[in-house]
Amino acid sequence: MKIKLDLKKTLEQNAEQYFEKAKKARKKAEGAEKAVRHYQEKLASVKKETPAETNVVKKKPAKKWYEKYRWFMSSDNLPVIGGRDATTNEMIIKKHTEKNDLVFHTDMTGSPFVIVKNKENNDIPETTKKEAATFTAVFSKAWKKGLGTLDVFSVKPEQVSKNAKPGEYLAKGAFMIYGDTDYYHPEMSHAIGIYQGRVMGGPLSAIKKHCNEYVEVVQGRKKQSDIAKKIKKKLGAELDDILRALPTGCRLKK
Repeated sequence: MKIKLDLKKTLEQNAEQYFEKAKKARKKAEGAEKAVRHYQEKLASVKKETPAETNVVKKKPAKKWYEKYRWFMSSDNLPVIGGRDATTNEMIIKKHTEKNDLVFHTDMTGSPFVIVKNKENNDIPETTKKEAATFTAVFSKAWKKGLGTLDVFSVKPEQVSKNAKPGEYLAKGAFMIYGDTDYYHPEMSHAIGIYQGRVMGGPLSAIKKHCNEYVEVVQGRKKQSDIAKKIKKKLGAELDDILRALPTGCRLKK
């Protein structure tokens, strides 16, 4: 350590000068130490008051078997499942239709087969039947053509057969219907909502019953992808899930 002395001053004067400098330095150090303690205490109190931030990632619910098809939960809490194309029509009737279920279809080519699942073997309420009929009409070609309604019929599973009449051939996804049928004349109605973390598309009455947030769609000529993007902004759901729940040719209801 080097010490500079002022030769014009006595030894005592030089010593007194260094003593004063040391006092000032000590005061500055004490002040700095006090400031550090103050801010440390303040930071500690803030940490106690503010809960630790955690990155919460919403886990998507595991896919249910029926999500590969069109589906919704009726107002009476019965699952309603519909085909998306010829292949899934075939799968629904052959793999997922049981004796207590009810099958819906139309006479219009290209219509889906729709089933109301009824595992408890209770009487299926009229509300559910009407909603299933609406669902069938919406995903038929009648919606795209702008028709306001369509005749939809229901039958028991045993009335649906892959056995064609002599000389006839049944293509993939097509079935013969035998016996009496019950007819419905539903009005077109469709909405998209979030049900138990999943995108659900179905008749407005069912969506209103089960979904806090939903968007109603009506017949139109807007691109599905454009409508899906608008719904995504409102509901925050996955775009692909929304697209699967939309009928072809629609627009948002104003």
